[in-house]
Amino acid sequence: MQKRAHVDPATLVGSGKAHEIADLVRERDAKLVLVLNDLRPRQRKNLEKIISVPIVDRTMLILDVFARHARSREGKLQVELAQLRYRQSNLIGVGADLSRLGGGIGTRGPGETKLEVDRRRIQSRISILRRQLQTVERQRGTRRAAPHREPLVALVGYTNVGKSSLLNALARSDAYVANQPFATLDPTIRRVFLSDGHYVRLADTVGFITDLPRDLVNAFRATLEELREADLLVHVLDASNPDWPRQREAVDAILHELQLDAAPRIVVFNKVDAVPHHAAPDGALGVSAATGQGLDVLRSVVAERTATPA
Repeated sequence: MQKRAHVDPATLVGSGKAHEIADLVRERDAKLVLVLNDLRPRQRKNLEKIISVPIVDRTMLILDVFARHARSREGKLQVELAQLRYRQSNLIGVGADLSRLGGGIGTRGPGETKLEVDRRRIQSRISILRRQLQTVERQRGTRRAAPHREPLVALVGYTNVGKSSLLNALARSDAYVANQPFATLDPTIRRVFLSDGHYVRLADTVGFITDLPRDLVNAFRATLEELREADLLVHVLDASNPDWPRQREAVDAILHELQLDAAPRIVVFNKVDAVPHHAAPDGALGVSAATGQGLDVLRSVVAERTATPA
């Protein structure tokens, strides 16, 4: 970490610190440099003249994690579109220096094969991806238009708060779960029993993160906008994470961007089993997907909030 009065426009960290990092890379035999900030093309180019290993900034790292976890055709299309948009806006013009980014983290997916394509070819590929995603979106819209008797409830929240585990616990299903960021990219919907004759469709959605890269928000907008169709949003927070207030603000900011401020929602603190004597804020529920604690109360609240008026 470095404290500066201003970001250095040429190298982000300043020439002296850049050479210091280069010395450290050689000393530790490092294979990669990760930068928490987002780098401008000029900064990346200048840093690569000094530092002899690939440099991956925050957005590139997040895009790489998304690429590793994309499983469905739509998910892969969305990630590739986000990667290409990022390269188009940030990496075009760097030229031959891009070849030093080849292979490994930060370049998965299209990054491995399209590092040195020119602007015209990137734009052509983006156009193709947009058309393919529009087709998928129309198909999704057709499915949404089909009559559904059961309300739709969507789980939303910061990445890795246990949304998929909660879905599995409520639906007795086996959706993919992993203790890592962005394990879920593709919406998963399961039918959940609440009470006699009362079922809902419960949807697990992609996790959010503070300052989610704009290209990812745009690429996943079609998926995220399915939240508009939800009768109820369940905002899941990690009770065991002391940073939950900041994570809550990050999710609220993205929901605001999607114009979902007024959407009906309840707040649920998951993983209360890991926090002895946890006390949820007023109006919030405490549950544990791992032990089942509080799930009956959650079912009854969801049933009440989604009940069809007589």
